[in-house]
Amino acid sequence: MGIMFGTDGVRGVANRELSPELAFKLGRAGAHVLARDGANTRMVIGKDTRISGDMLEAALVAGICSAGVDVIKLGIMPTPAIAYLTRELKAAAGVVISASHNPVGDNGIKFFSASGYKLSDETEAEIEELVMNECAGIPYPIGGNVGRSYQLPDAPDRYVAFARSTCKTSLSGLKIVVDCANGAAYQVAPRVFSELGAEVIPIFDCPDGVNINDRCGSTHPEALMEAVVSAGADLGLAHDGDADRVLAVDANGRLVDGDQIMVICARYLKERGLLAENTVVVTVMSNLGLHLALQESGIRVVETKVGDRYVLEELLRTGARFGGEQSGHIISLDHNTTGDGILTALQLLTVMKESGRPLDKLAAQMEKFPQLLVNVPVADKSLVMNSPVLADSIKELELKLGGRGRILVRPSGTEPLVRVMAEGRNMEQLEDIVGSLVNIIKGLK
Repeated sequence: MGIMFGTDGVRGVANRELSPELAFKLGRAGAHVLARDGANTRMVIGKDTRISGDMLEAALVAGICSAGVDVIKLGIMPTPAIAYLTRELKAAAGVVISASHNPVGDNGIKFFSASGYKLSDETEAEIEELVMNECAGIPYPIGGNVGRSYQLPDAPDRYVAFARSTCKTSLSGLKIVVDCANGAAYQVAPRVFSELGAEVIPIFDCPDGVNINDRCGSTHPEALMEAVVSAGADLGLAHDGDADRVLAVDANGRLVDGDQIMVICARYLKERGLLAENTVVVTVMSNLGLHLALQESGIRVVETKVGDRYVLEELLRTGARFGGEQSGHIISLDHNTTGDGILTALQLLTVMKESGRPLDKLAAQMEKFPQLLVNVPVADKSLVMNSPVLADSIKELELKLGGRGRILVRPSGTEPLVRVMAEGRNMEQLEDIVGSLVNIIKGLK
């Protein structure tokens, strides 16, 4: 990753690190690089519900149009919908304004290529270099060659129709509580499930610009867990701010995470001969229980670094089509080119309907090993990760697990944090291990 682009585009506090001036330059540079062959001079742009989205959208649109490229504005739409519509509309590229599950003060800008995939490191580096050099060398067209922008009013209808087309099973008889995180899914997610026949109870579906991810969504599922039990629902679904993730809640109010969803869906696909390369790609954060459950089913597991971009790279490299993260960021290349929380939910609901089994029984296919994760704020992630004291301590503490667990210490790709995770059968032991490592990290100078 470069100075500007992280694992998921350009992120920062809106109107501070991620300023309108920077957004304008990213628009100019992105348009120049991604539409320079002249074969297609349109880009699509969409956003989540953050109050800063309008400001950044205006700057991005100005930058793109100043490079002679037209803009199709999709309005508030899930990130995966923007990836889909980039392909559907045969645009040169797509742009998403969102900071996903982050608090409202943050925002982000990321690009999709014409094929709907995230950009390669090389392409991001080219855009970044242009921005760092004040977009020197990018022409300023005049007259009729300046780009123009226009809305696509039926963007939600197009995505809803696409999402419905991926599910061949009626959802009638299912009662679902859908937590929209006051984010980008608030219009389309309830529509998709209800139009397929489910009884839908939407919650956190009234965004006001500042309540996105506020004690709701996939990072705060507690309210959903209560709502499912209170409503007597069959399950709950929790999206994040841009709806590229989903977590589930069973009828008893218990959380079903991305690892469990992947086990449920992968086994279903395997049984029907639909699991490409008989392989699932996961990250190093996936629970040991996932590995054991998939191995028991004869499914190969490929592990990669944390981040959906690395999952995608490995899917494309191996020819596999299914994988994801414990966080609920799951990619099915049979359906979309990026993580899609709504489509993942539809796959899970299909398994429930076709098997006739409730979610708690399906989730029980995987034994979850206790995991303890602590995020440690740090000033210098490199200093921490290159510390020999920390490295030696990790090796010493891993010996105490005796091969029946693991320790993972890694920097966040988008925040000034180091994440410390330990996994094993004894929670008390995990607390001691994580506590020791947290104290070491805090003491590093």
